[in-house]
Amino acid sequence: MKHYKLALIGFGNVARALARLLVRKQEWLEQQGITFSFTGISTGRHGFAVNPDGLDIQKALQLVESGQSISALSTSPVEDSLAVVKNSSADVLFENSPVNTQTGQPALDHIRTGLNLGMHTITANKGPVVHGYRELTALAKSKGKMFRFESTVLGGAPVFSVMREAFPLAELSSIKGIFNATTNVILSRMENGESYDEALKYAQSIGLAETDPTNDVDGWDAAIKVAALVTVLMDTPMTPQQVNPTGIRGITPEMIANAKAEGRRYKLVCSAEKVDGKVTASVAPQLVDSSSPLYGMMNSSTGITFRTDVILDYSIILSEKPGMKGGPIETAYGLFADFVNIVK
Repeated sequence: MKHYKLALIGFGNVARALARLLVRKQEWLEQQGITFSFTGISTGRHGFAVNPDGLDIQKALQLVESGQSISALSTSPVEDSLAVVKNSSADVLFENSPVNTQTGQPALDHIRTGLNLGMHTITANKGPVVHGYRELTALAKSKGKMFRFESTVLGGAPVFSVMREAFPLAELSSIKGIFNATTNVILSRMENGESYDEALKYAQSIGLAETDPTNDVDGWDAAIKVAALVTVLMDTPMTPQQVNPTGIRGITPEMIANAKAEGRRYKLVCSAEKVDGKVTASVAPQLVDSSSPLYGMMNSSTGITFRTDVILDYSIILSEKPGMKGGPIETAYGLFADFVNIVK
């Protein structure tokens, strides 16, 4: 049996879903010769805890979800996330702190520290991919470790690994898709007669949109995902500011109705194209008709289409699951899959 000590930086919905998924898959992992323990946890509002011999993860979940601190679980005093990384003795670091679209911090420092200490690092945080991909990949290679980030775009869908493993040496010429479920829900509900405010409130009520929906509705969440894809898959560093997104606030019910009458609908379309070595990228509302694969992506459905020199169009679509919020467990599965692919 190979035992892995795990540190969780960020203990929100996704990280807690990951912890539960790992516990649920524990027997299967043991059949593959893999055991694990949680040795470090950093939270935004509920304290920090380390124990190289293993933390009680069920107790940690219970404490956080009842609004209490996890600090009493710690065997040594730790007062910030970097201290958790340094004192956890972890083999694998899961970095899931809040996204910083401007600089990628503090996630960049968490991942740098983990790699320098000999930890594999896995993240759902788009910031360090956009702002540090080349540096972190080179650092990981120099340490004989892995830096993985499958969950950063479309949750658990194998977006990066498909291009890395299934399309070796394929030349990627364009990307197009819908990357933000919140805006797709809002536009879908507006097409069914709701106002923008009503549709937004619904998205917030099901936990899809944040209390402050700016990153979603103004296109920044989609833009940083486009930037991550361009940076990694087109080998061209790009920031969300360079994408310069346009959001959906300007889409009116009248515009929606007119489009519907013409057999078209508005979508927040994400795209990037590489021509003669130069990449252009965009996030903006566009009218699509029934011939577009984006037309049928309604409500919380998202997806991406790759165009390459060997297969013209290859699409991945995450269909809506009625009655299911989906997001955290899908993203957690992407983290889990990265972990399994690293340690198997």
